[in-house]
Amino acid sequence: MNWSAIDMPAQEGRRYVVTGANAGIGAAMATRLVAAGAHVTLACRNLEKAAAVAEPLGKSATVAHLDLADLSSVREFADGIGEFDVLINNAGVMALPMTRTVDGFEMQMGTNHLGHFALTGLVLGKVRERVIVMSSLAQNLGQIRPDDLNWTTRRYNRWSAYGDSKLANMVFGRELARRLTAGGSHVTVGIAHPGYAMTDLMTGSDTPVDYLMRAGEKLKVGQSPDAGAMPALYAATMDVPTGSYWGPKWALRGAPSPARYRGVADDQSARDRLWAASEELTEVSFDL
Repeated sequence: MNWSAIDMPAQEGRRYVVTGANAGIGAAMATRLVAAGAHVTLACRNLEKAAAVAEPLGKSATVAHLDLADLSSVREFADGIGEFDVLINNAGVMALPMTRTVDGFEMQMGTNHLGHFALTGLVLGKVRERVIVMSSLAQNLGQIRPDDLNWTTRRYNRWSAYGDSKLANMVFGRELARRLTAGGSHVTVGIAHPGYAMTDLMTGSDTPVDYLMRAGEKLKVGQSPDAGAMPALYAATMDVPTGSYWGPKWALRGAPSPARYRGVADDQSARDRLWAASEELTEVSFDL
């Protein structure tokens, strides 16, 4: 399969919400969706950067404030948005030093997983078709520790924390798909990862890993943000099984293809414990 944006079905009349669409992969998604005829709400913390992306897209793109590191902002966004077709949970932070969200969550888990968990639960009744969850190859570095999602008992490691958050994305996506199906919902779930996409996230950790990332860029091991957006766009616009996982054909780069994920994502006990911990921390329950 060599699917690319030119193979995307027409999206006229369809409405999308893309979190973190002010740069990188999210901006590429918004641009491609608008080009295909969709209306896209760029849900972003940095409104100035989001406006710069939205302006050339014209009336088919709107900007709305969403800070996933602040649950009050998540609730305000959810209250203000109308019905739409597809939610793409794309925004993320990577390899940060220990910092905490407004609500006291470890920043990476709080933004990448808990913020999106809360957002999805709060807007689910307005989603007409599909939820897309962005994971990462970094899930292979992670653990599911529902008893310590916020790194209060462990010695903090920024890369391990990032891996935890992306594994949580994977587990959440799989369990959301199961619960929606069991509840008789018509809403489906797609999960994706971008491979090795060269964005600002990839070289901004201020750790030795940045040198490896820059070397990979020079050696053209990775791919552009636009190419990195393709697996998620495939999952968002094509007829895919609910709960399926998509990434580049050769893991780091290539056209969208079915991707492998950690077995823990199919461990029902791990799923249930993560779900329960996420509900408790965010105080958001899903009406399924």
